[in-house]
Amino acid sequence: MMRVPITKKGFEQLREDLDRLKKVKRPKVIQAIAEARAHGDLSENAEYHAAKEQQSFVEGRIKELETKMANAEIIEIGRLTADKVVFGATVVLLEADGKTKKKYMLVGQDESDLKNGKISVTSPVGKALIGHKVGDEVTITTPAKTVMYEILEISIE
Repeated sequence: MMRVPITKKGFEQLREDLDRLKKVKRPKVIQAIAEARAHGDLSENAEYHAAKEQQSFVEGRIKELETKMANAEIIEIGRLTADKVVFGATVVLLEADGKTKKKYMLVGQDESDLKNGKISVTSPVGKALIGHKVGDEVTITTPAKTVMYEILEISIE
């Protein structure tokens, strides 16, 4: 399977989520199943069926996180240079109108969080920015619109 780039911070978040599922959620679900089982007839036991459904969800999420971590390639952002837009770079853009500035950090799919300015390198914006330098004009096409930006600044934080 293809390696998926992720920041060290993003990888640590996956690890924390996995630990919480294994050490907190899984034991709670097992306990809920045991308590529901103690109520007798399982065929009409709604608590039992709900707990089993929750167990299925938790186990599926654990497997998903383990797979993501196994396929992750941690990118050491501190080793990167800010001469062009790369994974882990923070980019300041100026919209063609000359008024609107946007700031994005390019991260892996599992780390993207638009509210906090983190976009995936596989998003339309991320794909359009990769490889460009300060001063370059970039046309970005999203499902909503097509916009021209100038790259004002590239930094590695």
